Amino acid sequence: MRSCLMREAIRSTIALAIGAAITALPANAETKLTIGKSITTSDPEMAVDVGNAVGIFKKHGLDLEIVNFAGGSKMTQALAAGSIDIADGAGTEMALVAKGVPMMAICESSSTFPFVAIGVAWDSPIQSLDQLKGKKIGITSAGSLTDWLAHDLAQKKGWGDDAVTSVAIGGAADSIIAGLTQHLVDASIANTSLFLKLQEEKRGRLVAPITDFEGPAASGMLFAANSLTAKEPDAVRAFLAGWIDSVDYIFMHKAETVKIESGVTGFPESVMAQAYDIDMKGHLFVKDCRFDAESLTTLKRSLVDLKSLSASTDMSKLYSEAYLPKR
Repeated sequence: MRSCLMREAIRSTIALAIGAAITALPANAETKLTIGKSITTSDPEMAVDVGNAVGIFKKHGLDLEIVNFAGGSKMTQALAAGSIDIADGAGTEMALVAKGVPMMAICESSSTFPFVAIGVAWDSPIQSLDQLKGKKIGITSAGSLTDWLAHDLAQKKGWGDDAVTSVAIGGAADSIIAGLTQHLVDASIANTSLFLKLQEEKRGRLVAPITDFEGPAASGMLFAANSLTAKEPDAVRAFLAGWIDSVDYIFMHKAETVKIESGVTGFPESVMAQAYDIDMKGHLFVKDCRFDAESLTTLKRSLVDLKSLSASTDMSKLYSEAYLPKR
């Protein structure tokens, strides 16, 4: 009798323990990640919005929170402070890895610049890049990537570095529009979709995307916080697998992508459809996330010219392909 009671007590204890364990399990076992975007409307960065909207990251066991920042510096500050796990930004943020920001580049997300363009006011006589010699070009700030692109255009055209004058007008849409419509500058470098929108409104015109003169240059990059790669490497792998699937989705689903991106940017679908076509023609995305030697060489040249990086820097120390799907 005592033996039976003992067995029954043990069974009850086990049942209670199992029940408590089941109750303790979270209702949603997805891994939560906070993703920071440096610019809300940057085309390559919106791949995370597209993948999240259609449930791709959830299929990889992730629950994403997407946070938009007003520039790469604010985004990387948030990563360094532990507020975000992964930074979705530009290749130029690689210089911050060299300067000690606790993160590592884990994916070259885009290699070219079709999503950035040179545009002019609607009534401007300028119709081509060749007509920009001797002109004032609006940029976000001195020493920025847009500053480098303006002067690299002059170098590529063989005009010499002083053949164009870069004028800092800021990166906000209102500042860019005012600079053009008030003729404070002859042209400006900004988001391609902004010029397409101004073109529909007959306030501005797209002259050419940057890809018309600039080749591969590691334009987009994903960075993971060192704390994340150390503690949850599988979450990093899952995110990159989701990102690659999201890029594949973008290639195969133009209409759905355009609709989602229109919701993110606030630009009409007609504008985003044109931007999509320019991106595809300009070979925007790196489909497998792997780092390209030519892209990194151009990126390093730009960072050295901007005095953001030393010429002796070993770029291979600033990125890792360890978290990418095996070939």
